[in-house]
Amino acid sequence: MKQAIHPNNEDTQPTLYLAFELSNQDWKLGFTIGRGQPPRQRKISAGDTTALKQEIVLAKQRFSLPADAPVVSCYEAGRDGFWLHRFLEHEHVTNLVVDSASIEVSRRGKHTKTDRLDVEKLLTMLLRYHGGESRVWSVVQVPSLAAEDQRHLHRQLLALKAERTRYGNRIKGLLVGQGIHLDVDGDFLTHLSALRLWDGAPLPDGLTARLRREFTGWQFAHQQSQELETERRTATPLRCRDGADVSSPGNAGRSRGPTPAATPPAAQPPQRTAL
Repeated sequence: MKQAIHPNNEDTQPTLYLAFELSNQDWKLGFTIGRGQPPRQRKISAGDTTALKQEIVLAKQRFSLPADAPVVSCYEAGRDGFWLHRFLEHEHVTNLVVDSASIEVSRRGKHTKTDRLDVEKLLTMLLRYHGGESRVWSVVQVPSLAAEDQRHLHRQLLALKAERTRYGNRIKGLLVGQGIHLDVDGDFLTHLSALRLWDGAPLPDGLTARLRREFTGWQFAHQQSQELETERRTATPLRCRDGADVSSPGNAGRSRGPTPAATPPAAQPPQRTAL
């Protein structure tokens, strides 16, 4: 998917720029047509695509743009994922999903940004990027819906393995508290009844009951992880256009990194918005 956007110049059609500040409850929208132009800011309910389309129409009217003027937008990668990007692309809006960790701010030097930018600052950076300053941030490579879906198996496998480790560590901790060292595996219950305290007494009933409950959780996570391992071995990995396997989160959705400063974003014919 090409996400480079053409540099602005006098011969191109006037463009409407849109930046999103996303949150759980509402979205802040910032519109402008270029530097030096005070931004139009609006707030809509989170996920309200109907209101979003209407605000784009109103913004074009506010800036005296034709209805078919191209729209370029951006938002920071986060919990909203890529559905908004796909919606915008469907509506013929050229959108960029920005890697937040790649954005630098100046406070007596450069520091990696740790909090979300406000919509006005994000809009300013979008104008800079569109004007050719490709190093202001890195753009996330948005995976296809099929590639993103295939990543769920790998992510769930990692989560189950971590959960199994937590159960195992809790069991070991409970036993070490009684001076007992025992590895946790599929045969744990066969050894449990034979365990003894320092004085040869059997384990207290409450401790034994808790160990059984913890091991039930360990068994479930272990069984699920084994099933997913089998499914992963038999699955056919999807690949990017460059041949890289995107079934791993290390590839799909990765940042493309900043374009070298000497190479501005590739020029493309302006896309016309259907909004």
